[in-house]
Amino acid sequence: MTRSLVALTLALTVLPGIALAHGPSRQKHATSIEVDMAPVAVWQKIGNFDDLSWNPLVASVKAEPGNAVNSVREVTLKDGGVLRQELYKYDAARMSYQIQMPEVGTAVLPVTNYSEFLTVKPAAGGDKSEIEIRSAYYRGYPNNEPPENLNDKAANDAVAAMQEKVVEGLKASLENGS
Repeated sequence: MTRSLVALTLALTVLPGIALAHGPSRQKHATSIEVDMAPVAVWQKIGNFDDLSWNPLVASVKAEPGNAVNSVREVTLKDGGVLRQELYKYDAARMSYQIQMPEVGTAVLPVTNYSEFLTVKPAAGGDKSEIEIRSAYYRGYPNNEPPENLNDKAANDAVAAMQEKVVEGLKASLENGS
């Protein structure tokens, strides 16, 4: 009985501390938008890893042509930030690809270990498409008690704002034929 009481007391004092010391949790965000264009036509415009001319945030891209898994592209943003992205998965038949950014400059985007899925699907009602961007990432500061600019809220707000700008600009680009 005494051993059980000691074990229970130890568990009740140690376990709460362990639970608080786990570090950041994986964050997720998804944005989708419907465009008035057939999925195949949308995929032809946005389905190439080496071409981000449709992305309103991008100034330039340096990449080998094609969609080979493990390809790398260096993306220079219009605000001067640079992102190094790796093509992790590519499925033309499903009109989707996944990129990873294992190393992200937190001044550019306050996250770490970022991955993103881009998918084009048929939307209900005629020749329309749904474009979805789903991201998973950790906040920019991997330890406990992050500064305000690198906490979960900062990461979530930055990713949401980025995705919203991308899909709105993409919709305008596709529907205006640019």
